[in-house]
Amino acid sequence: QPVESGGGLVQPGGSLRLSCRTSADVNIFRVHSMHWYRQVQGKQRELVATFENDGTIKYADFVKGRFIISRDNAKSEVFLQMNSLQPEDTAVYFCVSELDRGVAGPYLTWGQGTQVTVSS
Repeated sequence: QPVESGGGLVQPGGSLRLSCRTSADVNIFRVHSMHWYRQVQGKQRELVATFENDGTIKYADFVKGRFIISRDNAKSEVFLQMNSLQPEDTAVYFCVSELDRGVAGPYLTWGQGTQVTVSS
């Protein structure tokens, strides 16, 4: 199961770096795509950023130019650098690993989440 860290309270305009460590062997981690989702209280979870196992990176429009996803396959870790944070970025952020099982469909494993609060 992924384990997130790095959340906290930050002022508007500030930055935070989220980390996600998995217990997967590095050779297993390498074939997973990794995602960051977030959930605002009372709302549905939304995809924030993806780092696919082939190196493709995708961002939600609302974080483009502000957030950067990266991964360290040698340590089975993924990161989310969040810059220019705004109050609307306040949410619980989840790390998700995805294994493509072909016709069996993707297998997702969710972390427990880390709270990010942007407030003055």
